Amino acid sequence: MAPFEFRTVHRLVCESGSALRLPDILTPLLVERGLSTARLFVLVDPFIQATTTFQAIIAALQAKGHNVLVSSDVEPDPPEALVLRVAEEAKTFQADLVLAIGGGSTLDVAKLIAVLAKGKQALQAMYGVGNVHSDRLPLVLLPTTSGTGSEVTPISIVTTGADTKMGVVSPVLYGDVAVLDADWTLSLPQHVTAATGIDAMVHAIEAYTSKRLKNPYADFLACEALRLLAANLHTVCQEPGNREARQAMMLGACMAGQAFANSPVGGVHALAYPIGGIFHVPHGLSNSLVLPHVLTFNKPAALQWYAELAVVVGLGSSNEPAAALADRFIDWTATLSPSTGLPVKLRDVGIAEKDLDTMAQAAMLQTRLLSNNPREIDQAAARAIYAAAF
Repeated sequence: MAPFEFRTVHRLVCESGSALRLPDILTPLLVERGLSTARLFVLVDPFIQATTTFQAIIAALQAKGHNVLVSSDVEPDPPEALVLRVAEEAKTFQADLVLAIGGGSTLDVAKLIAVLAKGKQALQAMYGVGNVHSDRLPLVLLPTTSGTGSEVTPISIVTTGADTKMGVVSPVLYGDVAVLDADWTLSLPQHVTAATGIDAMVHAIEAYTSKRLKNPYADFLACEALRLLAANLHTVCQEPGNREARQAMMLGACMAGQAFANSPVGGVHALAYPIGGIFHVPHGLSNSLVLPHVLTFNKPAALQWYAELAVVVGLGSSNEPAAALADRFIDWTATLSPSTGLPVKLRDVGIAEKDLDTMAQAAMLQTRLLSNNPREIDQAAARAIYAAAF
């Protein structure tokens, strides 16, 4: 067995309605630092801020004596200027702890704020892998979608230009506590539920087939994540109030996040980033648009892995020929978008054929992701994959 290292957050809470217990969940974290009350900087999605649940949480925290500052200054694909602005707000507030409630972008920003508020390192010096050399404030993360896995990853993605993104990847960004409360997802529109669910599936698939750092712990988590997500995706789309299925999706997304945090994602994400960066297509949908086409390209190098995943999701048995199972698995991934009401082709989201060369060129900049893909993707291959998805 090849040597490996596995990391994740210090503590997980997985329970519907658990967000309302935040004052009690925070207590051990504060006691460890000699605090009975604290200055809490809370970053929240704007539409979450207006909910009665969020207001009840803030009231409960204040009733415990905490000084709470709430910021909803966050947006999808957060630009660098926003990250710096919010970090300065937390620093001026002299926050003792950062708490985030929201989607992947909100959690990504919160992870950076927890470091930047210490004031020891500039954001620009953190871009890349292993470049965070500062400590951080205590960090508690509550996802409100079952998709990104950001609550358990050491990764933050920042928009650095009109259509470019940079990643900060460091174990410093692992949170102290992740709270998985699927009640936040009950009111999500179906297209968001579907896209985030498929995003989580991509995390599991790419973690299981990563060329770099693939390991038994990540494999186990990826398989269990994919099993949970596949079994519940259509249920949550058709029965949005099904709490049990919603909680299963949130756990599956978290497990997929833990998997790819240790066995990183590859070509699907690399080719999805230009779709989101240039055309502002949501990340989960960007992944779904290229998923089956990247898998088809990868099949010569990942056939056995795809065959194993086919068995995980109930498409056959392990005694069948691997090639048949792999084809069945790829065909199954192609059904996920149409069966959940999502666009299927790049042209369906406003991308023109003339844009494919630009996208292929942009995809080549995603060297951190491309290096994990089981088969090398050059610019010509990226162009061909986009053409197949068009």
